[in-house]
Amino acid sequence: MDSERAEAPAMRLLPWSGTGGKPCYVLGDGTGYVSRKADEVESIQLDMADELLGHAADLLADDEVTGPQVRFLAGRLTESLHQVVRVAESRGSRLDAILSDRSEPGTEERKPDEDLP
Repeated sequence: MDSERAEAPAMRLLPWSGTGGKPCYVLGDGTGYVSRKADEVESIQLDMADELLGHAADLLADDEVTGPQVRFLAGRLTESLHQVVRVAESRGSRLDAILSDRSEPGTEERKPDEDLP
């Protein structure tokens, strides 16, 4: 049964949505065309989020910023945060899959500081 699990392709959440905002996934080992494009899109999304944070700091430090400017910024920050959360979920799922494949049967995890006085 473990050999069946090892042969099953991994499912990856993609950094874009399908029709109606539904999540998109790709099956594979992470080396195919779609996976490489997803890596590129994630990188762009993370870079844009970082730039947007810098812009937000500058805008919010300006005493003459207007309400419409702040609302526009809030909208872009919201969009960016959705993208970053999706990237984190995708990468977290892939990391969980890697870590669960490496764990040995019968081993138990200890909670942090469980044995400390």
